[in-house]
Amino acid sequence: MAQPSTGRLPDIFARTASNQPPPLVGHNPVTGDRALLDAVRAQAGDAADRLIESLVPVGELAGSAEAREHGMLANAHEPVFRPVDRYGTRVDEVDFHPSWHWMLDKGVGFGLAGAPWSSTEPLPHVRRAAAYIAWTPIEPGHGCPMTMTYAAVPALRADPGLAEELTPGLASATYDFGLRPIVEKRGLLAGMGMTEKQGGSDVRTNTTVATPQADGSYRLTGHKWFTSAPMNDLFLVLAQAPGGLTCFVVTRVLPDGTRNPLQIVRLKDKLGNRSNASSELEFVDTHARRLGDEGAGVRTIIEMVAATRLDCVLGSSALMRRSLVEAIWHAQHRSAFGGLLVDKPAMRNVLADLAIESEAATALGLRLARAVESPDDPAQRALRRIGLPLAKFWVCKRTSFHVAEALEVLGGNGYIEESGLPVLFRESPLNSIWEGSGNVNALDVLRVLQRQPEGIDAWRDEVEAAGVPELHDGVTEVLKTIANLVDPSDAEYVARWLASRMAVLLQASLLVRQSPDEVSEAFLASRVLGQHAGVFGTLPAGLGTAAIVDRARPVHD
Repeated sequence: MAQPSTGRLPDIFARTASNQPPPLVGHNPVTGDRALLDAVRAQAGDAADRLIESLVPVGELAGSAEAREHGMLANAHEPVFRPVDRYGTRVDEVDFHPSWHWMLDKGVGFGLAGAPWSSTEPLPHVRRAAAYIAWTPIEPGHGCPMTMTYAAVPALRADPGLAEELTPGLASATYDFGLRPIVEKRGLLAGMGMTEKQGGSDVRTNTTVATPQADGSYRLTGHKWFTSAPMNDLFLVLAQAPGGLTCFVVTRVLPDGTRNPLQIVRLKDKLGNRSNASSELEFVDTHARRLGDEGAGVRTIIEMVAATRLDCVLGSSALMRRSLVEAIWHAQHRSAFGGLLVDKPAMRNVLADLAIESEAATALGLRLARAVESPDDPAQRALRRIGLPLAKFWVCKRTSFHVAEALEVLGGNGYIEESGLPVLFRESPLNSIWEGSGNVNALDVLRVLQRQPEGIDAWRDEVEAAGVPELHDGVTEVLKTIANLVDPSDAEYVARWLASRMAVLLQASLLVRQSPDEVSEAFLASRVLGQHAGVFGTLPAGLGTAAIVDRARPVHD
């Protein structure tokens, strides 16, 4: 005889999912990130409290549901290239989703573009570095135009007149989108065009021609293979002038309000960074102004490259931190095999290992930002010169591995777009490629060692400042290796090893001096002394992994 219905559905039909973590919203990635706060305090000293207080609004918005939604929307609605208007007139414009504009409006307003170069506040570059780590992971693509704008300012100083004209707009905290004459805009964004299809990183093979004009300007004819954010107001580009490879400033709109004749060929269909429009450009008698001397193009634009490399490190640190907190948040809310994932020894090892990698990246990024604050200090200038390619090589190289492991913590949930982890994973290889791939940066380290011996002195002094025997032994090993590099081919062969080892020793020294003992001890044991199997989650026994994970937990309001 059939049983009467109770009117209740079996659990399988339950409308509310169980054992699923809530979305991570209401987490302030400034005040809720102990590693970031300690790095700020280490670099800012007496100014730290004031600096951190100014960052609180950045973190409040970055951790909000509103910001998370805008980030997802900008990735779901990619930029659209519009070559002509409705009448067939060539306009070469790109349309963006409103969420892209929302994020740039907030980011520029928080001072993440060129504002530090004109700021009268203490340590504006350190403040920006911390804000960049906290803000950009909501949607990494919109960091690109802010980075290039930040980086353009020091390069413009090669021409005091151009710098005086353009820096106020680039340093503005106002986002003013649209193609109009520069004098009519409340804020400017900059881009750069270096590489060409036949040369890539070998920019000295560029074929774009710059022809001098009677009024002192130039006309460019040629192409650029990668130019991101083509709706920006101005671009620093390289071209072959009569005197050799030279740097130029190209604006989208001329002073009389007419469009500068350049054409967008197409937008790149990229692995990640999809909210950001990266284009191929063609110059057809395009108006340009020379920046620096003819033949000094690389020397002129290298200041922009250095600043963008710093943001590659900061952006990768941001991706690590965001993926780490998502992983820990999931593990502390998800039960499996009789308990919370975060309490399982194997998972605790993985999360602790991810945490020390993230903290080391953050510490190094802020230390290099601190070096930017002292351009007239020879030691700081030397540390920045060698530290940037070291950090760019190592931190960016580690990011894909790190984000993939964090995604795996969420299992299948992490593979789903709604989690936000796929966006971070697709973004993770980018900073290792942009502004010079791994080999380019490793070889740049060799170049410093060969031409600027003060660089190795600055690195050694910074590492030895921790006063740790293990680091002293590491320095001795590196210096001995360098001393034995007689044949240039041998030097190239070990360039990646040198860059890796020097970066790890620098990170370890910073952690010893500014992080809790459990963090620095775990980093020394695994990264410096080699007690590690090469994958995350293989920290040796006896370390304070529970304390490390607890330190890295996102503080949730």
